[in-house]
Amino acid sequence: MSKIKIIAFLIFGFIVYKIFVAVKNFEIGVNKQAAEIEKMGFEREDEVIGLMMYLGDEEDLQLVEHLLVKSRSKCFEMKQIAEESSNAYYECAKIKAIVKEGKILNIIEEIEVL
Repeated sequence: MSKIKIIAFLIFGFIVYKIFVAVKNFEIGVNKQAAEIEKMGFEREDEVIGLMMYLGDEEDLQLVEHLLVKSRSKCFEMKQIAEESSNAYYECAKIKAIVKEGKILNIIEEIEVL
C-alpha cells in the first residue's frame, strides 16, 4: 500500500507542476504579446523625456530636432556630448508628446525643463 501512495503522490506532484508551468508560460506569453503590440506602431500620447535641439539666436530659438530618451541621466549624458560637438542649444525636458515605435512624432506640450 505504501508504494501505491508514493506513486500517487508523485503523479499528483507532477500534475501540479505541469499546471504551474502552463500558467506561468501563459502569463509570460501574454506579457510578450503586449510588448509586441506596443512595438507594432500604434501612436499614443504619453509623457516622456526628450532631448531637444534648438538653433538660432538666443532671442529666436527654433526647435529643430527632438529625441526620445529613457531616463534623465541618459538625457544629461547625451546633452553634454552633443554640446561639446555642436553649436546648437540643447535641453532635456519632460514633454507630452505623440510617440510611435520609440520615436517622438509630435510634441504637444513642454511640461518641464530638467
